Amino acid sequence: MKRFIALFLAILTLAAVTGCGKKKRVPVELTLSTEDSEAILRAAGVTLPDAETAPGAGTMVQWFGWSDPYQAYSESEIVNTGFWTFKEKYNCTFDFVETTFQNNQDDLANLIMAGTPPDCMTGGTNSTASFPMKAIKGVSQAVDPYINYDDPLWSPMKSIAENFVINGKHYQICMQTKPANVVVYNRRVVGEWGFDEPAELYYNDEWTWDKFFDMCVEFSDPDADRFALDGYAWAGMFTESTGQMFLMRDPDNGYKYYSNLDSPEIERGMQYLYDLIKNSCTYAQGGWTPRDDTFGAGMKEGKCLFYVIGESFFQHPVDEVEAIWGDMHQSEIMFAPLPRDENGDGNYYISSSFEDVKGSMILINGAKNPEGAALLAACVRFKVIDPTVIAINNRMLKDTYLWTDEMLEMSDECKRIADEHIVFDASGNLPDNLQQVHSRLGDSIAHGGREPSSWAQLKEQYAETFEYYIEELNASLENPDVL
Repeated sequence: MKRFIALFLAILTLAAVTGCGKKKRVPVELTLSTEDSEAILRAAGVTLPDAETAPGAGTMVQWFGWSDPYQAYSESEIVNTGFWTFKEKYNCTFDFVETTFQNNQDDLANLIMAGTPPDCMTGGTNSTASFPMKAIKGVSQAVDPYINYDDPLWSPMKSIAENFVINGKHYQICMQTKPANVVVYNRRVVGEWGFDEPAELYYNDEWTWDKFFDMCVEFSDPDADRFALDGYAWAGMFTESTGQMFLMRDPDNGYKYYSNLDSPEIERGMQYLYDLIKNSCTYAQGGWTPRDDTFGAGMKEGKCLFYVIGESFFQHPVDEVEAIWGDMHQSEIMFAPLPRDENGDGNYYISSSFEDVKGSMILINGAKNPEGAALLAACVRFKVIDPTVIAINNRMLKDTYLWTDEMLEMSDECKRIADEHIVFDASGNLPDNLQQVHSRLGDSIAHGGREPSSWAQLKEQYAETFEYYIEELNASLENPDVL
């Protein structure tokens, strides 16, 4: 197996550097045989369905979305590994049913009402995805007839899938989690200010809210256009890093939702955020728009110290990253987990994300081929844990995107944190009234171009309404006529 990986990596490297005598980035579509990988994973008890007898083999699956995740890819991407298995091992075909990001919900509803529903789409918890409203409204169907979470291929996902249960049924195919947010920094800028590097602080278990706060306050100076903290997720990071969320589910009470606004951890996190804003440490106090309408703006110039964002932003062409974030050739870009609360339980927390094609899938209600969709999900899941693909993906990150060994190590560490203590934002696809109240709880501290409210003020203003709409949501979950 090692020989196979080494040979393939050599071929991959050759393909990436040929042409005109200089390095050239080219798209590479893998057509990996599953034979070697299946032998390794079989030893661990993990197998794919038998090609001759697998439900869904030899069929066509209709995928609904605003982009084609399996047949369209950009330069330098290693793609289609799970999809190739789906095509070649199981003789399946694929039909992309196209929509737009803005109109996807209406388009899907129209297809269902017309009796022509597609089979599947990306899952998750955000406003365009699935849970819980697509299940409550009967747009998605339970996956239990097609996915066995006790099977070794799926069992590592079982505890995660439990978060998507209604009336004892699972409404997501969970294939992989990844850290939703990390704290990105430019090593050169951190060094110029004489700060300890966050990654080193983390490995010494010293990457704490207090250390983070002290750096932010020392760095920030509105008169010099320096604000320590920016990104699209900084407002929620101090809730997320406690391991708590405003809205939670209780596994001991039928997975009913409940308000967690009285959590002392959340209170500390909201006070911490309030103090950062009062000390002019955050850039986007007037709204969600980042500096210069560009994610990462200010990092390279030393106008921003920390950016809270997903690590996938550093899987873009190197010249694009270097124009904004810093010199990848000089290893300036690095990231760390969210800092931990000194007064917490001692753990680091990072919210898990399920929002991409390798993360989760839902089955559309009335789908003509749910077996085929589940088989596609199994192929994707298998390749997520395939040691060959993991090795090649890491090589791609280093050779194509110039990731360092330290970045790869930290990526693994952040994923371990996100998987070890499952926390995720369950607020993305809620009933409209509940969603509005939930948004105001966070945004009134972080945004709005006005004096931020204290957490005590926000709780007094919104807690009762929040509880009322949660009760309405729980009533919807209990209604057997809805599902």
